[in-house]
Amino acid sequence: RDRSSRAALRSPKPPAQGLTTPMLDLSRYRTIIFDKDGTLLDFNAMWGGWVVTLAERLEAATGLPLADELYRSVDYDHAGQTVIAGGRLALTPMAEMKVYTHEFLRERGLPHEQAQAALAAAWHAPDPVVLARPLFDLAWLFGSLRARGLQIAVATSDDRGSTLATLAAHGAAQLVDVLVCADDGIPIKPEPQMVFEVCRATGCRPAECVMVGDAVVDLQMARAAGCLGVGVLSGLATAAQLGPWADVLLNNVVELVTPLDAAS
Repeated sequence: RDRSSRAALRSPKPPAQGLTTPMLDLSRYRTIIFDKDGTLLDFNAMWGGWVVTLAERLEAATGLPLADELYRSVDYDHAGQTVIAGGRLALTPMAEMKVYTHEFLRERGLPHEQAQAALAAAWHAPDPVVLARPLFDLAWLFGSLRARGLQIAVATSDDRGSTLATLAAHGAAQLVDVLVCADDGIPIKPEPQMVFEVCRATGCRPAECVMVGDAVVDLQMARAAGCLGVGVLSGLATAAQLGPWADVLLNNVVELVTPLDAAS
């Protein structure tokens, strides 16, 4: 999950035209950096399910009908079970979302102490087993890339504990060489520091890294850092939204591996 900041204000290039999978020669690179939600995992299943449970718990704790207002305020389409691209739920790290939820309760007339108590009763991290639905077999994906000598990194605006639990639950934690998360104390996307941290840990230069993500901020981070930005259409953003920032556009992360398999 990602948010915008001043690095996002750089002027985009014209939309990418005619870019196809064979144009991505991974032999030139040493490390693949993946975003998590929307790239590796089903974004709506994870965060839509989480905000519905949060709303239910807040209503139980306060006795107030808060769900519909909460959904609107965080940009969640409950009827369509869809997180709105570019909205608060899509872009805000967990720590900031918790602060916002307290503000939301205060704006509904709850005194500070009551809002704090309701938040304490309702707040929870997404369940990495129940809610996390990998879009593909993560162990196969990471294993296929590692077999070709590539290092695997994950850079996410989610927290480290839930990210590790999610990767472990799907048999992929041991295949990730570097994990960079929102609560690691460094600036997050679209600032370039997450890529620089991956480079520090792997010994790679940014130009030897590929950043793969479903959100504009993933690609803005790639550009700010000087690595290749690969947009995937498996998350919330459209080709029109990703195109101006992407060096390569793919339907999904499997298309990273397909041309390698064809060449072997």
